[in-house]
Amino acid sequence: MEFHHVGQVGFNAKEAHNIVKECVIVEQSLTHLVKLGKAYTYIVTCAVVQKSAYGFHTASSCFWDTTSDGTCTIRWENWTMNCIVNVFAIASVL
Repeated sequence: MEFHHVGQVGFNAKEAHNIVKECVIVEQSLTHLVKLGKAYTYIVTCAVVQKSAYGFHTASSCFWDTTSDGTCTIRWENWTMNCIVNVFAIASVL
């Protein structure tokens, strides 16, 4: 597996967003992100809740190097449920 130097590329939230939108399953999202061959450690979380009139709230906060690390949040829903996927990418030091 070939890794790209983090300083040259940086985390691409749009690319991660598109991958997760295709999967909306944690294991598949991780597999596709790793196949990008970039020097990151990925953390993917998923919250699935029943859709109701009350809605729900989620939040996250990160303390890291914003020039190389990144995060994105993807929302998916249908008539019965809401799904929120968070992708965190931490640059690997090689």
